[in-house]
Amino acid sequence: MCEFCLKHGEGEKWYLQAKNYSEDLLSDIERRKFIEEFSNPDALARGSAGLERLGKAPAFIRDIFRRITARKMKKVHFGQVVPIEDIERIFGFTNSITRVACVCRRINLGEEKRYCYGISLSPDGGKFTGILRGADNSFFNGPDTSGFETLTRDEAMSAFRSHEREGLCHTVWTFHTPFIGGICNCDRSDCLAMRSTVTHAVPVMFRAEYVAEVISEECTGCRECMRVCQFGAVTYSASNKKAVIDQRWCYGCGICRSVCRKNAIRLEDRSKVPVAAKLW
Repeated sequence: MCEFCLKHGEGEKWYLQAKNYSEDLLSDIERRKFIEEFSNPDALARGSAGLERLGKAPAFIRDIFRRITARKMKKVHFGQVVPIEDIERIFGFTNSITRVACVCRRINLGEEKRYCYGISLSPDGGKFTGILRGADNSFFNGPDTSGFETLTRDEAMSAFRSHEREGLCHTVWTFHTPFIGGICNCDRSDCLAMRSTVTHAVPVMFRAEYVAEVISEECTGCRECMRVCQFGAVTYSASNKKAVIDQRWCYGCGICRSVCRKNAIRLEDRSKVPVAAKLW
C-alpha cells in the first residue's frame, strides 16, 4: 500500500476513510489559507514554466529539486490515481459533489473545462465549497459559465464514465494532507500534476493501489487500449497480435478497460504483482 494508506488509512485505502474528508480538518488556518490561494492561475503558471526549465538544469540539480518538491507536496497537495470503482465508493459516503472549472486547463488551453469536482461530507458542500466560492469568483464564475454545479451521485458517475471514454484518469487530491477535497480527471497534455509526475519525473501523485493486466485469450489486438493510456504502459505484440501491459509503467487507472470491447483487461491488487508492488 502507498505510504498515505499506512499514515492516514490505518492500513486500508486512505481515500476511502471518511475522516479524511471531515469538515473538522478545515478548522486548520493554514489549510484554509492554502485552499483560498489554490485557484490562483498565475502561481500555477509560474510553476509550469519552472518545470519546463528544469529539463535544462544539471542532473544533480534536477534530483535535488525532485526530492524537495515531492516531500513538500506530500504535505500540502498530493494526489493518487483511483479507478472508477473506488470513485463510486467515495461518492457513496460523501454527501455533496460540485463540478468546477479546472485550473490546469485554464492555464494550458485558455478556456474553461469542467473536469474537477469538489466533494464534501456535508449535504450542501459545507465549509470547503464555501472557501472555494470565496477564493476567486472571477475564475470559477466567469461571464460564460454557469458557476458551481451541484450534481447527484448518479449524475457524477455518468460524468466520470464520459471522462473515461475521453481517456481521462481519475485522481483524488489533498489540501494539506490528509484532507481530501477534490477529484480531478487528468491527462498528460493538459494536467500540470500528471505532466510533473510522468513527463518530468517530479512526483506529485501516487500510482493507484492496482495495476492492469491483459487477459490474453480474450484480447483481439484492436489496440484501443494503447490509444487511451496516459502512461505509455500498453504495447502491442506483432507476433501474438495482442496488447501487452508493462506493469512497471502502469498507474492502475483502469481507463484502458473502458474502451476494450471484449472486457479483456482487469485490475489486480498492486501488492500482489511482484514487479509493481513497490512502485508508487
